[in-house]
Amino acid sequence: MKFLEPMIIAFSMYSKIPMPRIEWNKENMKYTMCFFPLIGVVTGAIIYLAGMFLDGNIFSKVHSGRLMFAAVMTLIPVFVSGGIHLDGFMDTMDALGSWGDKEKKLEILKDSHNGAFAVIGICCYFTGSLGVWSEIRTEMLPVVAAGYVISRALSGLAVMTFPAARGSGLVKTFQDGAQKKAVRFTMIVYLILVAGYLYICSPVGMVVLLIIAGAVFGYYYRMSRKQFGGVTGDLAGYFLQICELALLVGGLIVQGIQ
Repeated sequence: MKFLEPMIIAFSMYSKIPMPRIEWNKENMKYTMCFFPLIGVVTGAIIYLAGMFLDGNIFSKVHSGRLMFAAVMTLIPVFVSGGIHLDGFMDTMDALGSWGDKEKKLEILKDSHNGAFAVIGICCYFTGSLGVWSEIRTEMLPVVAAGYVISRALSGLAVMTFPAARGSGLVKTFQDGAQKKAVRFTMIVYLILVAGYLYICSPVGMVVLLIIAGAVFGYYYRMSRKQFGGVTGDLAGYFLQICELALLVGGLIVQGIQ
């Protein structure tokens, strides 16, 4: 019961999966981030089952075209998360597109209005995702599904490790209220388990996806420090979306190698 409530809070905050009402108190928030990657597990499972269904592997009479397949697979993570990470991605695209100083960029992140760069960025993102998904074959679904866990584990690790850009906000709240060592350890355990899972599915997939994830993580650290002075909730959403798309491309690379 001690860890059930933090898990419910994690799913309530970062997904649209119906959850019972739980009090968000200091004690519950200590371990909330530990359960963030479980949303990736659910997302990956839905991706796998939906892909198998659309490709006729569950019911032989159901066999969608590639455009329908790609559209559904692109939208599933959005429906599961409720678009919370895409919101951060769009705000970050506006901030980066402004070419302002750190203070200006942080101000743009707090602005609830979307600018031209947010619209351009989200259109490019969905177009890229749609294009890559249209090329993914069914046998790559187990590998691709792991990316949704990797992205969230790295995002949680970054929140607990990278400096916060502001003295307030969601990231600062988690950093101050969480059991940092426990969260970091849990995120590393998730990554080890995913690496083991990928090794069983595809050793090549394990190597490719972890290399790509590490590269995106390094970019995120450098970009957030240089452009914003640290991480924010919006930047965390930006990283998660970029990482998911990069790992999807990684799945396509593995498919080509195999």
